[in-house]
Amino acid sequence: MAADIEVIAEMRATVMRTDLERLGRYDEHRVRQRLRDSFSPHHTSIIMIGRELAGCVTVRPAEGRQWLEHFYLTPHHQGRGLGSAVLRTVLERTDTQGMTVGLNVLQGSAARRLYERHGFVVEAQDPIDVFMMRRPEAMANTPAQA
Repeated sequence: MAADIEVIAEMRATVMRTDLERLGRYDEHRVRQRLRDSFSPHHTSIIMIGRELAGCVTVRPAEGRQWLEHFYLTPHHQGRGLGSAVLRTVLERTDTQGMTVGLNVLQGSAARRLYERHGFVVEAQDPIDVFMMRRPEAMANTPAQA
């Protein structure tokens, strides 16, 4: 999986570029280095569609919860339900474990709507990041999605 780090770093740079530029935070080197610095092969799942890399997701324990990190889908796999399917699978596992899930998303990112549809609520925010969480019982109190 170590060889995948650079491929994933490139995917991250591509996926996050628009939001980071909008926030005045895009840095060609830093966007890749942040992934390299925090990448955890043990906690990362690579998402493949056939033989094509479609994305990745990291779920790692920290601070008494599971942290959803590095959840990226290549641009041509976005908007087709794949993100919802992956997130549902992750949340079924964390619900079974009785674990709260935390994440952060960039201000103004379209991904926030995905997380809200799956029961995440805002815990805190700053001018750049929105910190969200979802308790395991969150979906039991949310109307069924069509």
